[in-house]
Amino acid sequence: MNYQFRKAELTEAPEIWTILQNAILRRKADGSNQWQDGYPNPEIVETDIKKGIGYVLVEQNKIIGYCAVLINDEPEYANLQGEWRTNTDFVVFHRVAIAASHLGKNLSKKIIAYLEEFARANKIYSLKADTNHDNFAMMAIFEKAGFVFCGIVHFRGSPRRAYEKVLL
Repeated sequence: MNYQFRKAELTEAPEIWTILQNAILRRKADGSNQWQDGYPNPEIVETDIKKGIGYVLVEQNKIIGYCAVLINDEPEYANLQGEWRTNTDFVVFHRVAIAASHLGKNLSKKIIAYLEEFARANKIYSLKADTNHDNFAMMAIFEKAGFVFCGIVHFRGSPRRAYEKVLL
């Protein structure tokens, strides 16, 4: 398949929100409390896009995935209960979601590959991310992609598992 990973456009916010809404429902169906507190929401998506940090995975002009991508911009990571593998510049990604119609195609792995390219293009050799303690699917994705568990961070009063992948 021919995929494209690019910045999202504001006109795409409703389509992105639909993907995230379905992911929120999947988290709930899996018994996870991640994303069950009103976050993310349409305003978060619009803010991501306006800040230039919202990215989409596209297949034949159809949005099939979404995530927010930031450089050195996650204040909570300074409060890690544990130890990061590096203390250099890093790319952090949040709100990873795949369209319901495209589940089971390893597209999260594809997004991570694009994030690695993005990091290297910016001369950054660390990817950092976190997930809820009960998001077993995302933990498995991180581990298969070569991320290492580094410790616990807190968001909105909830502990989250933090991971890092050092790019060689």
